[in-house]
Amino acid sequence: MSLLSNLFGNKKTGMSHEERAVLPVLPDEIYRAAKLELEDIIAPSALEITPKSLNLGDKIARTFFVISYPRYLTDNWFSPIINLDKIFDVSIFIHPIETSEILRSFQNKVAEVQSQISIRESKGLVRDPMLDTAYNDLEGLRDSLMQAQEKMFEVGLYITIYADTENDLFKVENEIKSLLESKLIYLKPALFQQAEAFKTVIPTGTDVLSIHQKLNTEPLSSLFPFVSFDLTSDKGILYGVNRHNSSLVIFDRFSLPNYNSIIFATSGAGKSYATKLEIIRTLMFDTEVIVIDPESEYEFLAEALGGRYFNISLSSDHHINPFDLPIPSADETGADVLRSNTINLVGLFRIMLGGLTPGEDSIIDRAITETYALKDITADSDFSNIEPPLLSDFEMVLAGMEGSDSVLQRLTKFTRGSWASFLNRPSNIDINRKFVVFSVRDMEDELKPVAMYIVTHYIWNSIRKNIKKRLLVVDEAWWMMKSEDTASFLYSIAKRGRKYYLGLATITQDVGDFMRSPYGVPIVTNSSLQMLLKQSPSTVDLLQKTFNLTDEEKYLLLEANVGEGIFFAGLKHVAIKTIASYTEDQIITSDPSQILAIKKAKDEMLQGDK
Repeated sequence: MSLLSNLFGNKKTGMSHEERAVLPVLPDEIYRAAKLELEDIIAPSALEITPKSLNLGDKIARTFFVISYPRYLTDNWFSPIINLDKIFDVSIFIHPIETSEILRSFQNKVAEVQSQISIRESKGLVRDPMLDTAYNDLEGLRDSLMQAQEKMFEVGLYITIYADTENDLFKVENEIKSLLESKLIYLKPALFQQAEAFKTVIPTGTDVLSIHQKLNTEPLSSLFPFVSFDLTSDKGILYGVNRHNSSLVIFDRFSLPNYNSIIFATSGAGKSYATKLEIIRTLMFDTEVIVIDPESEYEFLAEALGGRYFNISLSSDHHINPFDLPIPSADETGADVLRSNTINLVGLFRIMLGGLTPGEDSIIDRAITETYALKDITADSDFSNIEPPLLSDFEMVLAGMEGSDSVLQRLTKFTRGSWASFLNRPSNIDINRKFVVFSVRDMEDELKPVAMYIVTHYIWNSIRKNIKKRLLVVDEAWWMMKSEDTASFLYSIAKRGRKYYLGLATITQDVGDFMRSPYGVPIVTNSSLQMLLKQSPSTVDLLQKTFNLTDEEKYLLLEANVGEGIFFAGLKHVAIKTIASYTEDQIITSDPSQILAIKKAKDEMLQGDK
């Protein structure tokens, strides 16, 4: 006989359910019978019934019922309980009452209350507000029942909580009681009726306990249980699973007020994994994706998805000319493009040369204009048919200008020195693919901010040539936040990207450097989607202040596992866990042990083919 049979009784035995509940079930008996029924699988390993709780194997369960409601119930009063991050079961039994039957009862009750009011008046006593309120409520409800605007119900609300220890059970009990009692709703444990209470809560649809309160239609509707936190839309890609209720977090960034996102996480918390997962799923919706990759984490992904991979370094064959000009869009003129590019180039030289004095800034501004003029490029030129100047042309113009000696001295290493191959060449790359990756891993650390600025500027100019749905991913964005010019440029893309159907995905592990930049918080506020994964104790307080997190959410980020965190969309946020299919995981993993195993399997397969 199974444990579940013990709990719910067996007609063949004459024992009480308490006696049946403690009967031992020997594994060897089941083995000899060679029969394992469903009840044996789902039943706990042991069961003990006590006056205040049930011991179900390793768990302790305690069931409560509601004994009292306030005069008014607000909408969604039950949602804090439903969304509580604890293990518990809820059963709601609603038994309709015949209107004619309840009207007869009301008639007697109204007469009783009216009689009490009359007696007090005849004795000259002060009016009792409670009796007057009760009389008005009864009369109002009776009118609604007679007009078929309301119905009455017997409602039983039962909650079973679970924990590993009595102390944990006590904490959960107090938390639930505090939440409900703050709304004047009171619970009581089912003393000496825990077995019946447990039968009532499990999903058999049997109200064994039968402890009810009368509610009419309006307050009953406020008890609607399916109000858990959902953060999803009817279209988009899957970002992960809602840890509150296991629902799916699905969003289309291109349906939000802006298309930007930001991810903060410590190293190894799963930020690149989550980003690669988004890239794979975004590509399925006819979206072009461009990645700036400081650590060559996206090379295998580009290879697997048939994309382009450009390695930007001093020895690379891939070159980008910073003097390239985009074709003016419909609402731009040649003068606008020249002015915008001149400002960006001044910012580039400020990064390259380690800062500029006001005089040097002015000289470089004039030199850029004259360098374009040297190639007959003016505001009236046909930008689709021009040959842009090189850095050496700029150096030649600068050499003929008074007061440019200090700038020329610092510029030489970029035009004739060891770094000349990086900048002083015509552009020879094409991003006309659905997936493009620019890697700057092999670039010297001193030049990484310069390289990321040039690549981002090149991408921005290419994007403006024709409007398409695109996603620009900037991984390890703290490199760009080191300089005010690169941070400012990244912020301008975040603000202006929507105009060109571009979403900017900013990812960083160095939250401190990012947020200390004057452009850090503005980039966050200009991102409709935000994801916080596991954080370090040194930065979590800064994030708590920036994102208005509760203490519980703060500790969630400190204790999160890989791929777990908090997902924000607008003003709403939920706890999330990113989940990939097996195929997706094999493509996007950055776990060294997995990568070695995949390479080993690939090599063995190639040797087998030979």
